[in-house]
Amino acid sequence: MLHLRPIFCAVCMCITLSACQTQQIKAPKDNAAETTSTSDISRTIVESDTLASPPAEGDWDCSISEFGAQNYRLSDNTDLWSRIRNGYGFEEIDHARVQTYIEWYQKHPTYIERVGERGSLYLHYIVERMEEEGLPTELALLPIVESAFDPFAYSHGRAAGIWQFIPSTGKSYGLEQNWWYDGRRDIVESTEAAIKYLKYLNKFFDGNWLHSLAAYNSGEGTVKRAKQRNEKLGKSIDYWSLRLPNETAAYVPQLIALSKIVADPEKYGLELPTIINAPYFEIVEVGSQIDLSQAAELADISINELYRINPGYNRWATDPKGHHSLLIPAEKIALFNENLAALPQDQRVGWERYTIASGDSLITIAKKFNTDVATLKATNNLKNNTIRAGDALIIPVAKSPANQYTQSQSQRISRKQNTSPTTNTQKIVYTTQQGDSFWSIAKKYRVGVRELAKWNGLAPTDPLQINQKLTIWSKSTSTSNISIPQTTLADNATVRKVSYKVKKGDSLALIAQKFNLSVQQIKNWNSGYAAKKYLQPGDLLTLFVNVTNLH
Repeated sequence: MLHLRPIFCAVCMCITLSACQTQQIKAPKDNAAETTSTSDISRTIVESDTLASPPAEGDWDCSISEFGAQNYRLSDNTDLWSRIRNGYGFEEIDHARVQTYIEWYQKHPTYIERVGERGSLYLHYIVERMEEEGLPTELALLPIVESAFDPFAYSHGRAAGIWQFIPSTGKSYGLEQNWWYDGRRDIVESTEAAIKYLKYLNKFFDGNWLHSLAAYNSGEGTVKRAKQRNEKLGKSIDYWSLRLPNETAAYVPQLIALSKIVADPEKYGLELPTIINAPYFEIVEVGSQIDLSQAAELADISINELYRINPGYNRWATDPKGHHSLLIPAEKIALFNENLAALPQDQRVGWERYTIASGDSLITIAKKFNTDVATLKATNNLKNNTIRAGDALIIPVAKSPANQYTQSQSQRISRKQNTSPTTNTQKIVYTTQQGDSFWSIAKKYRVGVRELAKWNGLAPTDPLQINQKLTIWSKSTSTSNISIPQTTLADNATVRKVSYKVKKGDSLALIAQKFNLSVQQIKNWNSGYAAKKYLQPGDLLTLFVNVTNLH
């Protein structure tokens, strides 16, 4: 495992106590209605970092008509928004910061429609659980502020899911996170964790919901210290008087603004998408690992829809070691249960017999078959990692091609890595090496650390692995002291960093000719050798090679 620079570790420690960490924003001041520009406010409205622009085909954005349209035309005409209004529990608040966000929402009516349609899959369950726990139903709108109801949202602070839990807080509230499954994205599990956390915070702050919400964003320690500062100065300790991080100062006004719009959309000239007061999904205990494409077939729905209501599953199947529940559209429950009962348990995933070859390891075999080492060991009753060439392994495999699992982690990352953020950029594929960090790679290629992480579906504090492929979108032909050859600027160019060991008889001219480079470029990349008259066998040179030009 590679190591990140201390500065990023420090950032990670600072956010450990908070559930969420949305994109960095600029908070409006008390007179924000007069002084804050529309562009400033736009940066505070969470669209999962990228959803402000049209999503790539097959990505998250969808309409009610695509998923369970029939479900939304059935008999219950009671509007879920009315149910939310009836459960409000916050005090009436009128504040300049709130008004600023109301005005932004008024200028962007499609945003309300978009997040409402996304949330329509989950809101009934969330509202029902809030009511059961005796919580104000304004809290059901919190995922709009957190993630714009995108279950695959992943922030620069490593927060994931509609409730945006960071790894440590997620684990504290029982959200399992492993190769197969991430409970932070599980709709049911993350909602239960959010309810527990919100109740804890509300008790911690003696029933003050504004302080509690601020702490959900930045941690109870941050809010507690802000209160203590004001107390020492003899100032008010109400939320609006506290000196809080910019993000937190804008966080609560956004929720209050949304709650006011939901309470009376006509007053603000807005229209909410229709959501009937009926559950979209039901929970089914499957009892064993199941291929997600097969589960979708059993329910007669698309695999996209299955992933949207089961976003906690990272791969092509449920976790073999546990968490065997699936959310299935309510109108498909009977069909799914009937088809599942008719399917033998040993046919819920595919199986392949593999003969171990010389040089194989459990790690390389697991990567080859898109599974993990623990599953290989459990399936084959292996007590350790020792395997022998010629022996056979039984391996659970996906029943459909990898690209059919459209919202699996690998497919989502692949789409990010192949989507250029702007025009006139050059894609570079970089393979990580020992000692690399986001900081060192970003510096070398003259890009931002956060940009680099985002292009690869990661957070700057995520650990890197040796030989991990990273996409870099470069706007220029040079990176630090590195000059990428002009011949690599074709649209289909793939540039890779190569460590070349000098052989007997090599010269800079011969090496340059071999890799379609110039001698000067090699000298620029290897300044330590520039002054040397002769290369020696065994010398290591760093080259940036366009592999599409090699034959």
